[in-house]
Amino acid sequence: MRSHTTFRQLEIFEAIARLGSFTRASEELYLTQPTVSMQMKKLTEAVGVPLIEQVGKKLHLTPDGQHLAQATREIFSTLDRFAMSVAERKGLKQGQLSLMAITTASYFAPRLLGEFSKLYPGIDVSLRVTNKEQVLASMADGLDDLYFVGQPPEDIDVVATPIMDNPIVVLAAPDHPLAHRKKIPLDRIAAEPWLMREKGSGTRNAIERMFSGHGLNIHPRLELGSNEAIKQAILVGLGISALSRDTLALNQPGQFAELDVEGFPILRHWYAVYPAARQLSVVARAFLEYLLDRAEAAPAAAVGKRSPEAKDVGR
Repeated sequence: MRSHTTFRQLEIFEAIARLGSFTRASEELYLTQPTVSMQMKKLTEAVGVPLIEQVGKKLHLTPDGQHLAQATREIFSTLDRFAMSVAERKGLKQGQLSLMAITTASYFAPRLLGEFSKLYPGIDVSLRVTNKEQVLASMADGLDDLYFVGQPPEDIDVVATPIMDNPIVVLAAPDHPLAHRKKIPLDRIAAEPWLMREKGSGTRNAIERMFSGHGLNIHPRLELGSNEAIKQAILVGLGISALSRDTLALNQPGQFAELDVEGFPILRHWYAVYPAARQLSVVARAFLEYLLDRAEAAPAAAVGKRSPEAKDVGR
């Protein structure tokens, strides 16, 4: 296989495996689809076993394809670390940084990346924002350098470093009857019509644990798939909700009422996470150090304090 397989073929195969599409792989690599198909045919011939199969309209990796995809990622990771070590020895700050974040983190992650890019203009950064399930799937496969999540996974062995506070607050329309009440009892707020994220959402889990810990249940009036949809529903008077305070980053002051409820805010953190088995590249390590230095410099009320060391989470 070694004498017939090219680096470019492995690069194309890795893109197909990651994106699940010949078309998307060709677009990412700026190649024509016939070129991608031809290179995959040559790679399959060199390996001697099928790597990709099509079931209906979806592409799936065969077991041999899955093994090759993992080996290819390890090869690229080794080469990236080598390139970063060379750059570091030369005193350069250049390379690539690949990040992935859950949807709520989109309210602050681009700002952090923008600040970092100004400090290190030679580093190419990419950020993918998606739902929790896709983030966990990518994390399990180690496809990105770092992940922004509100709760580290329990079934993946990871290193999780708290980088910012993530308070969960109760939000209502500014003209809501409870908008100016102080110390609203938890049982009173439980009786309100609630607007919730989908089941499995980290924010929803935190809210439900809060109420169930006091023997209370809340019954969602609506389940909505995004924070922005929930905010719009709040403003038209459909109910109240509890969201990360970061979701208000782009809203005008006073557009929402933050209710004074007993037990709230629920104090959580944002974490930068990476698989424990993965060695951070020089660039990823520099970005993590930047986040921690930023946390130390920021007011404690806005950003979590730096922990002495990263928190290992997993089984």
